[in-house]
Amino acid sequence: MFTTNNESMKRTENNNSVVNIIGQGTSIIGDINSNGDIRVDGTLKGSINTEGKVVLGKEGVVEGDVICQNADISGIIKAKITVSNLLSLKETAKLKGDIVTNKLSIEPGAEFTGSCSMGAVIREIKNADQATEKEKTA
Repeated sequence: MFTTNNESMKRTENNNSVVNIIGQGTSIIGDINSNGDIRVDGTLKGSINTEGKVVLGKEGVVEGDVICQNADISGIIKAKITVSNLLSLKETAKLKGDIVTNKLSIEPGAEFTGSCSMGAVIREIKNADQATEKEKTA
């Protein structure tokens, strides 16, 4: 009925509920790889690759490619964004680059300059990535 601290810690470590935050006023130069969610309210000059969700706040700026499961964008992105599920551009979002996603939601007021590939393209990319990974392990 009750769990020990060690058991609950193991569950937390295996869970993707970790949220990584780049706070407002913080600037980072470099790439980020994570299994958990990422929130950016500062500036990142580099790419983001995560199995979780990316949230870009109103004051957030990302200058680099983004690859994730889901994304809520309210700030500025200057690069390609690849989202395997839902990409949501909020009214304050400014995206200058290409979009590859399964589903796209754009609120009135959001700015988007670039190309967009949706739906079946994502499945093709996933299949190509899986084939590449199999070739690497073979």
